[in-house]
Amino acid sequence: MNILQLSAPNERHLGRAIQCQAQQHGDKPYLLFTDDVYTFAEVNQRVNELAAGLAAAGLRPGERLAFFMSSSPEVIFLVLAVNKLGAVWVPINTDYKGAWLLDTINGSRPTILVSDAAHVDRLLEVKDALEVATLVMHGGDASIPGSVSLDSLYIKGAGEPDMSALSAGDTCAVLWTSGTTGKAKGVMQSHNVWFNAAFAANEACQYGIAEDDIIFTVLPMYNSAVWVTAIFRALFAGVPLAVDPSFSVSTFWQRVDHYKATQCFTLGAMHMFLWEAPARDDDAMHSLRKLMAIPMPPAVAGPFCERFNLELVPQGLGQSEAMRLVAPVAGRTQPPGSCGSVVPGLEARLVGDDGSDVPDGEPGELWVRPSSPFFIFNGYFDNPEATASAFDGQWYKTGDLLKRNADGFYFFSDRKKDAVRYKGRNISTFEVELAARRHPAITDCAAFGVPSEELESEQEIMLDVILKPGHALQPDELARFINDNAPYFFVPRYIHFVDSLPYTPTNKVQKFRLRERGVTPTTWDARAAGFKVER
Repeated sequence: MNILQLSAPNERHLGRAIQCQAQQHGDKPYLLFTDDVYTFAEVNQRVNELAAGLAAAGLRPGERLAFFMSSSPEVIFLVLAVNKLGAVWVPINTDYKGAWLLDTINGSRPTILVSDAAHVDRLLEVKDALEVATLVMHGGDASIPGSVSLDSLYIKGAGEPDMSALSAGDTCAVLWTSGTTGKAKGVMQSHNVWFNAAFAANEACQYGIAEDDIIFTVLPMYNSAVWVTAIFRALFAGVPLAVDPSFSVSTFWQRVDHYKATQCFTLGAMHMFLWEAPARDDDAMHSLRKLMAIPMPPAVAGPFCERFNLELVPQGLGQSEAMRLVAPVAGRTQPPGSCGSVVPGLEARLVGDDGSDVPDGEPGELWVRPSSPFFIFNGYFDNPEATASAFDGQWYKTGDLLKRNADGFYFFSDRKKDAVRYKGRNISTFEVELAARRHPAITDCAAFGVPSEELESEQEIMLDVILKPGHALQPDELARFINDNAPYFFVPRYIHFVDSLPYTPTNKVQKFRLRERGVTPTTWDARAAGFKVER
């Protein structure tokens, strides 16, 4: 372990971080991928050789390199090489295809696009309309007419690029948001934000780093969470990082033991898929010690820890625009369901629809104001209108609804766009889902709003439900269960049983797609069925 001590602000640069680890900790393993092992020094040398090749291919400071690739060491080499040149990396969601893929790539205005064998077919569909000067392909069988191979860009023996003019506040990445509430926006992120987030995670006692720790990740590398919780955490702390290209319920624990991993981060429904898997006698027999699982239903947390014999790290709250908004506080016991307190360096408000601060216990949109430069994002790429609408003066409007208790702990309520306004009350779809998931027949569900027949300004709650295999459940039974175990206004007007939900590749539900579909002829309607809610 070699936790970097980067005290001067301009030392907080991703290119300098790998250079420092190579100098101070070079013979220690950094990347583990299947059976391959790369030391910090080996990674730094590959990064330098790739940086030289990218510069020769025409990548200049401030320009962008986009990648449309499966998770692999080469993605990490690319990111660090791009930043050593003072350029900007742009991850492209590997679930994109067709017009959405084309618009995202061209909207990033990259000088270079890098892809791999797994995505050749999707690129060929849009190739003729791509506005990219250089197309680079990775993998022996990954070839598209006019492209060059990634391997050919490495210039053997290349030394360190000149990074003297580079700053911690420089934009180093454009991160396209996950698209759960609408079409994605490109978040311009500086080096300093990554350092704030990853250092804080490593310094927190609940989620600290030990000499023998190995961080394991299965998250896709187009997602900001993987860089903060795994790739940059390991880089800054000088511990090994184990990478698998995707998440698999059936092999997750085997892969943990393959790497002897001790820490991991799961997102969306990943950990719930592990929880719903059939119990095994060896569920507690693995190397993992700590897991951060977001979001983890409070009712599941205790049994999950007991079954899998691990510690669940208290949850926090972040987003691509501000990697850390709310986090656990060292030395303070966090109430169940809380995501912690607002992190140092941010001033916070919870704001109602009328623009005034809401009292404790009431949901309000989280607004934050940083106390120092480059604490949150640098704006939305090529979208000054979206940047302007995201701010009220110096206050960044996060779009997240939270509640605060008298002790200053915050509780996530919902995304503002997902909350349902019904009979003058803001109802959290997140909390409706927690109530429904307590039913033993449900494996997953999504609550969302559909237009009300009475008032244009209000909505009715609709709940899409996936049942566990072999389980049966009637809509009125589920409605009564929610009525008996939650506030009466959580009972959905509409319930719809489905085989699947529109997940992003990080297993977040795209509720805007559910709202677009709305009520169908097979949807159960509590009012039409004569169901009576008991108050």
